[in-house]
Parts: sequence; structure tokens; C-alpha cells
Amino acid sequence: MDSLRKGLDDYCGQGMVSFHTPGHKGSKELLSGMMFPDYDLTELPGLDMLHHPHGIIAEAQKKAAEAYGSEETFFLINGGTAGNQSMFAALMAGMRLTDRKVRIDRRAHRSVFGALILSGVVPEYIAPIIHPDFHLALGMDAVEYSDDLAGIGALHLTSPSYYGTVTDLKTIIKQRDGNAPFIPILVDQAHGSHLQGGLFPAGAVAEGADLVLHSSHKTLAALTQAGMLHVQGSRVDRTALKKSLEFLQTSSPSYLLMASLETALEGLTQTQIWQDLYVEVCLLHQKLEGPFRILTGKDSGKYGIYDVDWSKILINVSGLGLTAFEAVDFLRKVFQIEPELWDKENILFMLGAGSRPEDVRHLTKALEYLAGKYRGLAGQQKERRTDQSQNSAGSGSTLLIPPMHLTPREAWLAAKKPVKLKDALGLISGETISIYPPGIPLIAGGEEITSYVLEYLNRAREYNWQGWDGSERGEILAVNI
Repeated sequence: MDSLRKGLDDYCGQGMVSFHTPGHKGSKELLSGMMFPDYDLTELPGLDMLHHPHGIIAEAQKKAAEAYGSEETFFLINGGTAGNQSMFAALMAGMRLTDRKVRIDRRAHRSVFGALILSGVVPEYIAPIIHPDFHLALGMDAVEYSDDLAGIGALHLTSPSYYGTVTDLKTIIKQRDGNAPFIPILVDQAHGSHLQGGLFPAGAVAEGADLVLHSSHKTLAALTQAGMLHVQGSRVDRTALKKSLEFLQTSSPSYLLMASLETALEGLTQTQIWQDLYVEVCLLHQKLEGPFRILTGKDSGKYGIYDVDWSKILINVSGLGLTAFEAVDFLRKVFQIEPELWDKENILFMLGAGSRPEDVRHLTKALEYLAGKYRGLAGQQKERRTDQSQNSAGSGSTLLIPPMHLTPREAWLAAKKPVKLKDALGLISGETISIYPPGIPLIAGGEEITSYVLEYLNRAREYNWQGWDGSERGEILAVNI
């Protein structure tokens, strides 16, 4: 078998055009100030300490806070995962036992479900709204999400979604302020480090969230694993947050990652490239909204979508009579285009700080060619699939969430046994299983295995799975009660 380095060399030699993370897109120009391996250093005299900064790291974090308008910013070098988990660990340090329930947008990243196991927090999941054209969980009813806060210790929201749809945070904050002003609002804005208003929707820091997570590497010129956690207000114990970051992040922080975060901050002020990209994306929409269903600003105000980040290009190919798998295979082989992700009928293309207008023009040309080549097959199209997140073919349906009998932590700690799917109905799942993309749990640990869940598990070969080790054996881990 080839070495890891050879695999990387072979991939890079293909000359693929990146519409995926990281946001720097391999741009040597953006990363020209990064000296490797020279900068691969440890905490030496004059280089400060990440977990007790007083020098150059403290100054860099201060600049980050100023750039985003937060009171304090912490660098993350274990990815957004460490940020989400630190949020929950910090909550537990100040919560009363009766307040350990956190309301969670079910579109949450898998790291949130890990945070629930680590912290012991009791989740109250709120189902997102399914867009009937894309069959994806793109929206959230902000009023429902922030209604009736009795017994809730915190709110955790994912905005923007993986696909660039933004939730109405203003309404959520307004209802929180009026009904339970002591409750902190935590926002996983992993895919929105570039949201600074202007061309983009406003960021969660500017809107007034208490804690905001950025996976800076996803859209800015930061190296993979580099992110930020922004803090404002006094609703979250900052000492507990700092200590949480200390024990959840490595004691050997990468200076390359931290230096790349400083580079990413410098790029925030260079708005011309985003303006040029915006022009090209608008042209793409104009040319291709006929043969493809494209998520655009026109979708704002529908199905729980408050706003849309145009730098995420989500297209539905079902009108062409072919699957997204087939379309992606064509785009990769013929046009060397590498998307971020795809399912059976949708493809997501992501722009970043390293994208260039000619990249979008190349994508437009490729999609035009694809539409011209395959549009004739549309008449042969089979009935469109029902996605895991759709409970009816009607408009604006919501994700079906199984009943919860144990918290994720209780399920993790419980004795478990593998059970054949045919015998699993009504049992409690001991694992969190997601269909990927997008990775939203079909069932979380501690939830009941329902007929709806089994319907998808019994079609294992049709999907890619996260968290399900028994997929090939037709087994699921069940809590042994």
C-alpha cells in the first residue's frame, strides 16, 4: 500500500479545483508568511503560553476580539470540537442540578453530542424544519426554539447551518431577554467565521450571543484545526471556560495553527475578493436556476430560513434525471471540481478566502455543460427520494426525533449489547448514529429505537454512516436494561 505522503502527492498532482474546506484552498499566496518547518515550535522563552498567555499570544487573541467585537477571544487548536465541548464543560461549573437542561438545535455538530456525554448535560432537542425542495434540515422556527424557557439552563444553536442557512438570532435573543435574561446563548458558528455583515448576514457576536464558536479554517486562511471561541457578557463563568479549554486542548499547542489564525484575521479586512466572488455567484444563479434548484436569498423567510450565506452554493440536481453521485463523478473527472459534500440529490460547493472569481466561472461552465448533457434524462426521472429528515412530502415538515429515555451520558456509561435490527424495536440505543451528509443524528444515544429509525437502518447500503459500527452486520448497540 502507498504511503500517506504519496497519497497526498498524488491527490495534489490532480489539480482539482477546491470547493471544499479549508478556506485557504491551498493558496500559497495567502500562506506565504508561514514558514514551515521553522514555525513548528513549542512554548519557548518569548513565545508565550496558550493556556496562560501574557505576551504575543495574548496580543493576537486581543486583536481577534477587536476584529469580531467580542470582549474576549480564545484560540482553538483542537478544532471547533474543543470549543463546543468547552462551552458545555463551562456551563456545568456554574449550573445548579435543576438547571442542567440545555435546549439544542438538533442540527448540532457531532462534537455537541460528545459534549453531552462529557458534561452530563440533559438535552432538550428542537427539531429543525425540512425544506421540501432539498429535503434537508435548513431552517429553524426561532419563536418555537426560544419559547417557554422554564427549566432551561442554556440555549445552543447552530447558525449558519452546514449549508449556509441562518437562524433568526435577533428573535431568540429578544425572547430570552424578556423571559429568562440569565440564560446564556451559545452559537456554533463554525461555518460562519467570515460573516461580518455587509455582503454577508451579521455574525452571532454582533447579534449579541454569549459564546460564539468559529472554525476559522473552514472559510478563512487558517490551517485545519484552527478556530476561535468568542465571549461576551457575564452569563458564562470565564474562569471555568478557560479551565475547560485547558483540559480539553492539547498541552503542546501548534504555533503554526496559532500563526495561521493571525493570518486569517488579516484577511478579514480584505473584502474585495468577496465582492468579486459575489458578482460571479450572482451570475451563476442567473444562468443555472432553471435546470437546477439552487438555494439563494430568495429562500429567506421560508421554512425557518432567516437569511442565506451566498458563499455556500447548494444545488439540487434531481431535475436532470440523474443522482448527485453521478453528477459529482462527472464534475470530478471532466472538470476536476471537488465539492464539499453531496447526498443523493444535492451538491454543496463552498467558497473561502482562497477562492477566486475564475473558480466560480469554471464551476458555472461545468454546471452549464452538465445541464446541457443530461437535461433530456429528466423525463425518465424516478420519484424523488424521501430523506431521513422528512416525515411527509408536504411543505415545511420537521425532523422526527425519537423519544429520549436516557441522557447521552447515561447511555454511554450503561452496559450495552449488540442486537440484530429485527429485534431492536422499542429498545434504547447505546450509540449515536447519523447519516452523512449532513451528519444530523438519526438517533442519539439514550433514545428509543423506533420503526422510523429502523426503516433507515434496514437500508444501510443506501447511505454513508457515522457512529454505527454494526452497519455491515445489521446490528445496533442497545442499552442492556
